Amino acid sequence: MELTHLDETGAARMVDVGDKQMTRRTAQAQAIVTMQPETLQKMLDGDMPKGDVFSCARIAGIMAAKHTSELIPMCHPLPIDSVEVALTPLPPDRVRIISTLRCTYKTGIEMEALTAASVAALTVYDMCKAIDRGMRVDKVMLLHKEGGKSGEYHYTEQKKK
Repeated sequence: MELTHLDETGAARMVDVGDKQMTRRTAQAQAIVTMQPETLQKMLDGDMPKGDVFSCARIAGIMAAKHTSELIPMCHPLPIDSVEVALTPLPPDRVRIISTLRCTYKTGIEMEALTAASVAALTVYDMCKAIDRGMRVDKVMLLHKEGGKSGEYHYTEQKKK
């Protein structure tokens, strides 16, 4: 397998996408935040000291997606067409975050989707840490992607060997 982010001397480089075709691309990622059941209930009741956790996390995820190339060294800045960040309570003790991003460009939007889900999850933690420092962010993963040379990808649970 060719390592595209290394030059012939082994130095890091940003891949040249100048000759690639523009295609419609979609990526979907998730993150799960696990917490005490009481914490989730306070979020659902709108009784958190810092305010509306879901709205703040959704905005943070959208903002993070737009800044991914500033955070991940080899990411290209992308003309993002849309960002959706959905937070779904999973009682008794979890919130599932799913980000869905679209663009028409020469390279994929997976890192932006992963960044959006991750930062939204970290924002849930930040908004709730005063009452629950034991929260955990898990299962950050790419769920789906389509477009580009490599085609479609769908996450499937893999059995451990």
